[in-house]
Amino acid sequence: MRELEYPFDSEAVLKNAKKLRRLLLAEKTSRIRKRVAVLGGSTTHDILRILELFLLNQGIEPEFYESEYGQYYEDAMFENKRLEAFQPEVIYIHTSSRNITSFPAPGADKASVDAMLENWFCRFQGMWEALRNRYGCPVIQNNFEPPFYRIMGNKESSDISGRIRFLTRLNERFYQYADTHDNFYIHDIHYMAASYGLERWADPFYWHMYKYCMCLQAIPEFACNLSHIIKAIFGKNKKAFVLDLDNTLWGGIVGDDGVENLEIGQETSMGQVFSEFQTYLKAHKELGVLLSVCSKNEEENALAGLAHPEGILRPEDFIKIKANWEPKSRNLAEIAQELNLLPESLVFVDDNPAEREIVRSQLPGTAVPDLKTPEQYIRILDRSGFFEVVSLSEDDRKRNEMYQANLLRERQQAHFADYGEYLTSLEMKGTIKAFEPVYMARIAQLTNKSNQFNLTTKRYTQSEIEQTAASPDYITLYGRLEDKFGDNGVVSVVIGNKREKQLHVDLWIMSCRVLKRDMEYAMMDQLVEECQSVGISTIIGYYYPTAKNRMVKDFYQLQGFRQVKGDQEGNTVWQFDIPENYQKKNRYIET
Repeated sequence: MRELEYPFDSEAVLKNAKKLRRLLLAEKTSRIRKRVAVLGGSTTHDILRILELFLLNQGIEPEFYESEYGQYYEDAMFENKRLEAFQPEVIYIHTSSRNITSFPAPGADKASVDAMLENWFCRFQGMWEALRNRYGCPVIQNNFEPPFYRIMGNKESSDISGRIRFLTRLNERFYQYADTHDNFYIHDIHYMAASYGLERWADPFYWHMYKYCMCLQAIPEFACNLSHIIKAIFGKNKKAFVLDLDNTLWGGIVGDDGVENLEIGQETSMGQVFSEFQTYLKAHKELGVLLSVCSKNEEENALAGLAHPEGILRPEDFIKIKANWEPKSRNLAEIAQELNLLPESLVFVDDNPAEREIVRSQLPGTAVPDLKTPEQYIRILDRSGFFEVVSLSEDDRKRNEMYQANLLRERQQAHFADYGEYLTSLEMKGTIKAFEPVYMARIAQLTNKSNQFNLTTKRYTQSEIEQTAASPDYITLYGRLEDKFGDNGVVSVVIGNKREKQLHVDLWIMSCRVLKRDMEYAMMDQLVEECQSVGISTIIGYYYPTAKNRMVKDFYQLQGFRQVKGDQEGNTVWQFDIPENYQKKNRYIET
């Protein structure tokens, strides 16, 4: 919804919230439902009201639990039948510096300040541990914004007894906890307050009149920022930038002005703007964000522009370069297909409003931010939160390398008439094992990101993955695949629930970048072996259709299952009776 895309009009969002909610709920789009508990140290009603809009717009339909005013600590630490019955899937603790009710006295010694700091940290740590142990779901905690006044002036930030330094140190303790505990996330209201303007953000009128920890007008930006964490936890991030070139990555039109006259580099102020923008985009590669080009240009001119000596991005930084005169919507669809992604995984960045509008109309799932002047490009993309990081695995950092290796595989395939010979030439090696701690974060990430090769579309948080792995009632498998071109990382996950002599497959997913390389058969072979080792004779599989997973409609049939149930909606149940002389299906992967 355009009204909720950054930069949005906060006043309009607040004024028209009911109308926007009605329009969002009327949209014919599939959303996941999630239970969100909000434990507030200040008034939270309007935060929830606006947060719901942003979550709906990002494909999540929330159900909220809201604590009574100021009861965040009590709800976390003591028996709470209402919260227990709610069974939250994520818990958000909404506190602020207003909830720090005691500070060091000016001139206090370090020992007394340290003791006070430890008391406050232990109070919050106790809450986090109680919530994590009781509910086993992700916890989001606000850090602290600075107070809106300074008793000692500038010395507040450096003196051991200063309030600003005290909150800075308390924030650091929060960050250290986040570094060492999975499924715990910091909502950075310290940055939000600074960005918005602390004087406006912390207007005392709103605290004393309504017990808001921020001004009413800041709530939409606050809720938008919080929604980025929640949608990232549940796998709703984008996966790739698709970038225009002329007046987007550089100033000027390469085909008309020539490479030598493009604005990029340190010679002009606008050249510096475009260099900074390219640096910003290139940094996303380290997060695993894929970069591609979609430009109306001759390919020769596009490559020459990308080879500009002052440019930061080079041709090799891009997975796909589509420089031609075809409609950009068609090129975007082809890029998505060639990368085995859905169009809604893409963020299209183009300075031309007409091109943006065409892509919006032709590919409604693709994110198309409204760019303003070049110096605003970074701010708009950054605040849009398309690639919010909640975990960063080695597979994420290597994702661009993995896709580049896929291009090499495609080129190699062109040299073979026989597909089997091509698979043999890849020299593939697979590692298939029960879930291991080192891969828990990646496995959880994969369960939330995989939409196409996902038979049941069930999602798991990391804590749920850990609980499943520890339970004797489940068989769990992850699969890694590497070949002579590189390591694909963890690409497949299977979770099966043991029920006497049967195994019911709750989840079977695979990354689309390794489709048709026998990995699905290798996983099946290992699953059968695991079942036989514990006396299971039958595997039951389920397929629940969505708009995105039609590609696996016949998956179980190809694995040798027979359909035993089906309904008019396309939901099917499949059964595989394991023969004593089971013949392995995988022929090309060494395991």
